[in-house]
Amino acid sequence: MSQKIGLFGSLALTVAMLAAMPAAQAKDWTSVNIATEGAYEPWNLTLPGGKIGGFEPELMEILCQRMNLKCNIAVQNWDGMIASLNTGKFDVLMDAVVITEDRKKVMAFSIPYARTPASFVALDANILPGKPGPANEITLGTDEKQIGDAIAELRKALKGKTIGIASGTIYTPFIDDHFKDIATIREYSNSADTILDLQAGRIDVAFDDTTFLDSLKAKPENANLAYTGPQIGGPIWGEGEAFGFRLKDEDLKAKFDAALKEALADGTVKKLSEKWFKLDLTPKS
Repeated sequence: MSQKIGLFGSLALTVAMLAAMPAAQAKDWTSVNIATEGAYEPWNLTLPGGKIGGFEPELMEILCQRMNLKCNIAVQNWDGMIASLNTGKFDVLMDAVVITEDRKKVMAFSIPYARTPASFVALDANILPGKPGPANEITLGTDEKQIGDAIAELRKALKGKTIGIASGTIYTPFIDDHFKDIATIREYSNSADTILDLQAGRIDVAFDDTTFLDSLKAKPENANLAYTGPQIGGPIWGEGEAFGFRLKDEDLKAKFDAALKEALADGTVKKLSEKWFKLDLTPKS
């Protein structure tokens, strides 16, 4: 999930497991096993018949052809994805995984291929002040005072409300750290369940990646969903979305980095981004 920050199980346990692993050895990569959620539209989704589609699977297909790799994509629940990577079940994670400093301690990342903002969504667009969504974007860094000043009006409006958030995402700490003292925070195992509870009236607002929310809002059954309050972007969400690897697999990361650089330079990533997101999400330097 964009944005997935990772329920590592136990961070300390994962670090200990990594420390116990043997030193990296060069490997002649001819095939790789790739994990994805298959349920985080439009990044990845399960099509009728069971095939995995979306922005990332299409990008992966192109990259694997260029690298002359056989790529096997399988569906894996997010909450077990990073553990499955580090125990060898998978070689690559492909699930709108955002690069963060904490994650760098337990896994490696390719260069980023996208960078996205987030928004609140509700059944009532007037819950939060100001113009909604992209029309009113605020950029947040990592300075706590700057964040506090920028979201002061949001805190006032959300006092006493119930906020839904998918657990283990890049956005979960932001919601917990800045709204838990004035609102009820309800966490869900995935973003889709968060929206179901929003539709059922069990929560007042949900917070998630705008690309995921745009995809949901485009469906007739979600026509009543509305952005509320500003779109939030910037360094607070990390360096961008990337593929994930085991720390020891430096050679595999290097292969993907080279293929991604080529795909970014020749416009392939931009073309796929515009196809699936209707805008260019490629990272800007």
